[in-house]
Amino acid sequence: MERMLKKPEPDINEFKNIILGKKTSSKVHFGELHFDREVIEYITKNTLGREWVEPVPDDIKSRETYLRNFIECWYRLGFDFVRQSSDFRFGANLHFAAKTRSGKNTADLSTKERQWVEEGRGVISSWEDFEKYSWPSADKLDLWSFEFVSKNLPPGMGMFGCISQGILEIVLNTLLGFENFSFLLYDNPDIIKSIFNRVGEIIYRGYEKLIGLDKLTGFFQGDDFGFKTSTLVPPKILENYVLPWHKKIAELAHKNGLIYVFHSCGYLEPVMESLIEDVKIDVKHSFEDAIMPVSEFKEKYGKRIGVMGGIDVDKICRLEETELRKYVRNTLDRCMPGGGYVLGSGNSVTNYMSMSNYFAVLDEGMRWK
Repeated sequence: MERMLKKPEPDINEFKNIILGKKTSSKVHFGELHFDREVIEYITKNTLGREWVEPVPDDIKSRETYLRNFIECWYRLGFDFVRQSSDFRFGANLHFAAKTRSGKNTADLSTKERQWVEEGRGVISSWEDFEKYSWPSADKLDLWSFEFVSKNLPPGMGMFGCISQGILEIVLNTLLGFENFSFLLYDNPDIIKSIFNRVGEIIYRGYEKLIGLDKLTGFFQGDDFGFKTSTLVPPKILENYVLPWHKKIAELAHKNGLIYVFHSCGYLEPVMESLIEDVKIDVKHSFEDAIMPVSEFKEKYGKRIGVMGGIDVDKICRLEETELRKYVRNTLDRCMPGGGYVLGSGNSVTNYMSMSNYFAVLDEGMRWK
């Protein structure tokens, strides 16, 4: 199935009521964190039959063309919103300089190298490094792409904004490195606290700049806290250093009538109560069957927060279409009753995913009653 909707009928107000559990609906709404660039290119050229243009930072026409194609993909796939992220291709973003590693990218739709984070020692390991580091400034954040998307959305669509990677991700993966972080946590806890506070403040100030944008529906912030069987760091570290900043960002959203969608991979059970009761996230995104199937999560937490996505990426990649469709229908049968659920992948739409299988997921959503 590689057809696109000819006349989509997005309804962001209906979407908000559904995901916040204020009403139920027989129509399935969709939600995603991200489409890989190669996926947007594939859909633009092969499904929509439009001209593909790579965005060039100093070329306004290429940037506009890219974003028009980007919006059209979300729109014609049947989404009620676009998730727009800060991107250096569209001007200054909150870039935290880091050490990275690279390797061959074997994905079907990719010809570029894949980047890996530095797991040993990052760019900061002392107070001297802290003071010398070139910290990004929210004052220099370029909102051009957010403004362009908000002004060019089709009627009925909204926009979720994301201005940066997650707080823990930046500190752990970008600035310190996992090994270095672990040593400093005990050798120099004051610098750990200062780094978290500096990163959190920068991101918070970035979100303040989004307030007032036309058609802004909410913030959709990612911050990977865990892996298959545990959180990446002890729950107390998350509660002391990371969650207070997510709470501030969620409060900023709520004070301005916006939704706070929180994406995190991994096992989060030790901090779920804190995320719901203290941080007060509105929606949880990212699910993996090996950790907790989305249907089980919905049954456990669905009366308290919204649930987005959950169609396991591994199953989208590996199952034959007939079996995948059965899996999607079963997920919808379990998650749709009572409202508070929108359909999508368990994580994101990747460049190694079968496009026909992903389209089948959306098609089952359109067929479900």
